[in-house]
Amino acid sequence: MGFRQGAVLATTCFSLGVLFICFTVDYRILFEPLTETAIRDGLEFYTTFFNSPPAIKALLHAVMGVGIIGLIGKIHKWDDSAMFFDGSSLAAWVFAIAVYLSVNIPSSRTIATPVENVDTREDQIEALRLLSAGNIIMIVLLGGILVLQAGEEYVRRIEARELGAAEAQKEKSKTTTTGESKKDQ
Repeated sequence: MGFRQGAVLATTCFSLGVLFICFTVDYRILFEPLTETAIRDGLEFYTTFFNSPPAIKALLHAVMGVGIIGLIGKIHKWDDSAMFFDGSSLAAWVFAIAVYLSVNIPSSRTIATPVENVDTREDQIEALRLLSAGNIIMIVLLGGILVLQAGEEYVRRIEARELGAAEAQKEKSKTTTTGESKKDQ
């Protein structure tokens, strides 16, 4: 495993870890009957998340950037593996970032800093549900990246084994041919 693949795997796993922390709240919002306690916990959790220090937000955004850079670096050599596995992984990262920018950030703002006389409690609850659904979509996309990267490594190992077997067969036939030609002389 090279540096670029390590960067992709590390950033993907880090992002999944953050999303799985959020999943403890998201599960209660999406998959259980919606209670006032679950709503209050979700609003408090995401308000705290939204009001986190800028250094934490910068770290999360830097992790996303390193993941993208790692995938672009892997695509740079442009072989079949890069085209299928890394290209699909890059598309999944871009879609995850698009969900983050278009769903998670506006929903977080609605939850944490509702506009007076515009955003009602129902709007906050709907934003909470949208944010939870966006997190689930991002979990699926990032999980797909891990599966694609594992598939790429599996294919590389199979290919190396097959090339080794073909090379051994070639050497064996070369030795056999050389031995027969010496007998003929």
